[in-house]
Amino acid sequence: MSAFVRACGLGELEEDTPKRVELDGTPVSVVKTEGEVFAINDICSHANVSLSEGEVEDCQIECWLHGSAFDLRTGKPSGLPATRPVPVYPVKIEGDDVLVSLTQES
Repeated sequence: MSAFVRACGLGELEEDTPKRVELDGTPVSVVKTEGEVFAINDICSHANVSLSEGEVEDCQIECWLHGSAFDLRTGKPSGLPATRPVPVYPVKIEGDDVLVSLTQES
């Protein structure tokens, strides 16, 4: 089981604005939305592009290239062209630190 590592400071996150970080060589998009913080793999499962460059709405992150949206809680796509989910990771907040474990939740 992967240990939690610091991804960023809570104060570095803007509401509905993804922040790309790299943890142990894995690109991760950290998103604060709807009062929660989520961590999702930053690479779209349909095209090899960064999800953190997309927009967040209704607890989903949209790939800027083709418009597929992924649920921040489950990683599942909500529509085409993506058909495969992207990994999501457990998050915990300690003080001002956002900690992420690369152990996949789904």
